[in-house]
Amino acid sequence: MKGIFWATVASAMFGISGTVLQFISQGQAIPTSWFLSARTMGAGVVLLVISLILYGKKTFSVFKSWVEIAWLVAYAFIGLGANLLTFYIAVQTGNAAAATILQYLSPLFIVLGSLVFKHQRPLRSDMIAFVVALVGVFLAITRGNISQLAIPLNSLLWGIGSGITAACYVVLPRSLVRDYDHAPITVLGWGTFLAGIGFNLVHPVWVNTPPITGTLVASMSTVILIGTILPFALLLYSSHFAPSDVISIVDATQPVVTFILSILFLSLKITLAEVIGSILVIVAIYLLQRGRQKVIVTSPFEQEHSLIKH
Repeated sequence: MKGIFWATVASAMFGISGTVLQFISQGQAIPTSWFLSARTMGAGVVLLVISLILYGKKTFSVFKSWVEIAWLVAYAFIGLGANLLTFYIAVQTGNAAAATILQYLSPLFIVLGSLVFKHQRPLRSDMIAFVVALVGVFLAITRGNISQLAIPLNSLLWGIGSGITAACYVVLPRSLVRDYDHAPITVLGWGTFLAGIGFNLVHPVWVNTPPITGTLVASMSTVILIGTILPFALLLYSSHFAPSDVISIVDATQPVVTFILSILFLSLKITLAEVIGSILVIVAIYLLQRGRQKVIVTSPFEQEHSLIKH
């Protein structure tokens, strides 16, 4: 129960961060490129400082071979950086609730990737989860009416992109943490820092900086601390008390919290069809994870696969 409690708190923090992200992207006059540069660089520096405090020189062990460096760079740009970009634009052009549900489909994209690239035959539970998820997304995005979308088409496409990149975010760093040589927080820290460098090459944080107001500082701090640092620490802490399959179940708290906060504070209007659709998506991912836990042993990094995506 202790592990479940702290994992639930961490998942709720991701939900809070997603709602704040919508407030920033739609309510503040902040260039997308500047926000991504400031957020990733800030989070990366904080994570690396924590890693240095906890692990010292081992923080730099990820650079011991060119192969590991290549995987780290791929993770930083194709996984983490691309995921932050696609999710942010999906929220900016639509809403946090719909974007969160679409990104929540990442486990299904992992299964599809295994089928396409590794020719791994899907389990029966995979097929059931896939059908349930499709029905859920249809209801959540169309409100049960195929002639209209609950969000703009470009937001839908960016949301699907965030789900695909979230799958890359989970898969790409597996080789780095497979043998437990590198702590998850170290891999996450370097990945975030490198992504921050990439975003800053496009838009340095000191160029066209928006007015630094109390609202901006509070919002950015919330996204970095409550959306990254604190939930990461809580998930690691909860893993000492509960197994990863149990922790993965309470990850459903995240979209629920985002929906509730969006309704309360962002005036989101939601229909019964959208509620049913979102529930079906959550159930689908639960079926997928439940059906595969007997044949897949997850790494410590995979237990925290949603650490920074919001």
